[in-house]
Parts: sequence; structure tokens; C-alpha cells
Amino acid sequence: MQHKPIQILIVDDHPMVIEGLKTLLSDDNRVTVKTHFMNGTDTLSYLEKDTADVILLDVNLPDINGVEMVTKILNIRANIGIIGLSTYSEPSIINQMIKNGVRGYLLKNATADELVNAISQVHQGHFYFGSEVQKILADSVTQEHNDLPKLTRREKHILTLIADGKTTNNIAEELFISPLTVETHRRNLMQKLEVSNAASLIKVAVEKQLI
Repeated sequence: MQHKPIQILIVDDHPMVIEGLKTLLSDDNRVTVKTHFMNGTDTLSYLEKDTADVILLDVNLPDINGVEMVTKILNIRANIGIIGLSTYSEPSIINQMIKNGVRGYLLKNATADELVNAISQVHQGHFYFGSEVQKILADSVTQEHNDLPKLTRREKHILTLIADGKTTNNIAEELFISPLTVETHRRNLMQKLEVSNAASLIKVAVEKQLI
């Protein structure tokens, strides 16, 4: 039995990219390009009235950036599958696109087979990230880990107590050390995390998953 082709919506501000994608996908009967748009506003207007199965979304659009577009699209069509397709390889952008709800991300040098595979996987409700994208994300995690400040066991303990709202005297009593020693550890922690007060210390420690 012949399955209905997956309907694709392309959103990209480069006519040559759109035509290239159409040509790339035209040889595969599993997919069909339903329509395309060159900006975010027209895309959202279309989705208010009609839909598609999967959207190939560029990050760099002239009116609304792709990161914001993901949220706006899913607010209108929650079940649509979105694949980021871009030249942008910055981990921060890819991670933000994922956080906002894309189910896949490919760089524009992806092959036709990889593109169709991504479309098929996302259409089935799975996630798909190109091999290059996976490497970029893995490298960024390694780099973030390497960038974490090295804290001693005592500093980690004191950081946790500070986060629990304990005062210098409370911490000193609990650890059987002098308040002066606690303050020294506190200063060292703020220096290592590059902050100037306790509130920022806790915020940064949480962001870096140190507590």
C-alpha cells in the first residue's frame, strides 16, 4: 500500500536554497514540498489557516529569527514537526532551538538521504540530529565541563550551605571552623565563580550545576 507523502513546508529567505531543497526532495516519493515562505510572518499567517507535516526552518529570517519562530509555530500547530536547517553551527543556537521545541537540526550541507531520513524520523515523532550537529553538541558539553571552576570538597560543602540560607556563623558552628575561615572560603568561591555577592554566587552555581 502506498503511503501518503510527508508534506513539507520550507521556510528560508534564499530562493536558491528553496529551489535546491525542492530539487533535492523531488526524487523521493516519500516526501512532497507543499509550499514555501521566505519570512516568518507569512509562514505564521499560513499556519493559522493550513498546515503541513514537517517544517524545514532556517534560523536566519528577515523578520523573525528562527529560534523565536519555533515557539510561535508550536503555539499555532502543536503537533507539527520542526527541523532546524541552517548554516549556523553555534551550540548556543542549536541548544536554544532544541529547548524551544525543534525535533531535529541539520546543517545545510546535509545529503539528500540524511534530509529525508530526518524528515521521516521527525514525522514519526522521533528526534533527529545530523552527525555534524551531534559532534558540535558533544564538543560543547565537553568544553563547558572543562570550563567549570575547580572547587575543593570543603568549598562545595560551604556553597551548598550558603544556598540553604545558612549564615556565616551557622556554617562555622556546623563545620567546627571559625567564621573567619568561612568568610575566606566564601571570598574564594565568589572569585572562582566571578561574582560579587551571595545571590549571584547561588545563581551561577545553579546554572553551572555545581549544587
